Amino acid sequence: MDKLVEEICAIPGGEGIRLCIQCGTCTASCPNASRMEHTPRELIAMVRAGMGKEVLSSNSMWLCLSCYLCTVRCPRGIKQTDLMHALECLAVRQHLSTARTRTPIMYRSFSDFVYSIGRVPEMGFMIWFYLLTNPLRALRMIPVMLSLLKHGRISLKARRLRPEAERQLKAILDRAEALGGLS
Repeated sequence: MDKLVEEICAIPGGEGIRLCIQCGTCTASCPNASRMEHTPRELIAMVRAGMGKEVLSSNSMWLCLSCYLCTVRCPRGIKQTDLMHALECLAVRQHLSTARTRTPIMYRSFSDFVYSIGRVPEMGFMIWFYLLTNPLRALRMIPVMLSLLKHGRISLKARRLRPEAERQLKAILDRAEALGGLS
């Protein structure tokens, strides 16, 4: 238990795990709690009980909407949303992110696009994401994409950043990667 708690506390936002009094306000406030395998309150209890693998392989933290309602209402001031993001980071680092949700794939695809061209072209991102998660859905999206193209809502051409801006962005992303932020 202590090892996992220490790992979580070492990640920005994870230190609140020690302060929780298990009142359940976070769970009562969470608009997505009913879709989670384990509610926010249960996640903290499970981490404290040494059930790290179960926590990190669940879909719960990936379903956090980052609305911060739990944080606003928490009587102890715990930043539950930050704690959820800390759990996401640990799940990715330990290769325990679940296949039951596509959110980790979306995060990775998004950061790959930003790292490679400095932007996220909607068309390319949608196609890539659907090809990775549900190739048949990508085929069903073709009429929608053609309509968006026809009406000028999206473009086939991804504009690159200016060279200086691209260098600056790469330096920022390299630093974030070194700190474990893009894993």
